[in-house]
Amino acid sequence: MKKKILLTGATGFLGSHLAKALLSDGYEVVALKRKSSSLRRVESIVTDIVFIDIEEDLDFARLFSKFGKIDVIIHTATCYGRNNESVSEIFSANTEFPLRLLDAGKRAGVEAFLNTDTSLDKYLNLYSLSKNQFLQWGKYFSKHEEILFGNVRLEHFYGSDDEPTKFSTYVINSCLGNVPELRLTKGEQKRDFIYIDDVISAYMVLLEKIDSFSNYFVEFDVGTGQSVSIREFVETVHCLTNSNAHLVFGALPYRDGEVMHSEPDISGLLALGWHCRYDINAGIREVVKQEVDRLKLGQLDNNKK
Repeated sequence: MKKKILLTGATGFLGSHLAKALLSDGYEVVALKRKSSSLRRVESIVTDIVFIDIEEDLDFARLFSKFGKIDVIIHTATCYGRNNESVSEIFSANTEFPLRLLDAGKRAGVEAFLNTDTSLDKYLNLYSLSKNQFLQWGKYFSKHEEILFGNVRLEHFYGSDDEPTKFSTYVINSCLGNVPELRLTKGEQKRDFIYIDDVISAYMVLLEKIDSFSNYFVEFDVGTGQSVSIREFVETVHCLTNSNAHLVFGALPYRDGEVMHSEPDISGLLALGWHCRYDINAGIREVVKQEVDRLKLGQLDNNKK
């Protein structure tokens, strides 16, 4: 019998893809969301998920009692701090909220908590610091409370219809839109860019294997295993979109504390039977095709109005 999943961030880019995959594979999904969250990304499955507005019931213990046994919590909700959120708002979203959920889940008999983490250095910004603080709490709970805490360290994932402020989305949209000039750093930083479908398949493998883990704390890097420079990523997008945008490398300085090389160790995932299906060229081609289709559909909708 498939497990019952409590999912956070289901209306976001990552969470919506994961929600669809979970339902397709026969899992029952209960999702937490904000009242203000748009359901656009999940409109095709909205009747198949039980949505709970967190503002209406902040007593998580009572929330768990409503739905019988929740087997696994998958936490994908996050606050990047890109919309001028305060320090306390970022801390509340990335540390306090999941900690309260983890605590209540343990008390309610939840078997496992899959946490979505970042590969960024913890002192790079408030987002990465707050994510790391919750990770430390997760390690504590796994050791002292005996609940399985799986930490999923994501590399730079990308796909169609992601947030426009995200670097990969910004570059792809700028190239498709043929902006006159795209100002960038020198682009020497190396990142592992992984297509969203491969990220989702990693979560599904972890969920499938979750009962086989012998330790209460497990951690997995999720990436392709091949890092490329930012410059190479941008130039690949530029080429595959046949863009006329002028790329100006070196126009922007590196961030303070910029990580110059990030390359995950995906051996743990490979040992579980997972494999990456999309290299950078195949992934970008998929995004470009989907974005072009979305633009055409939007134009058709506007013409009908």
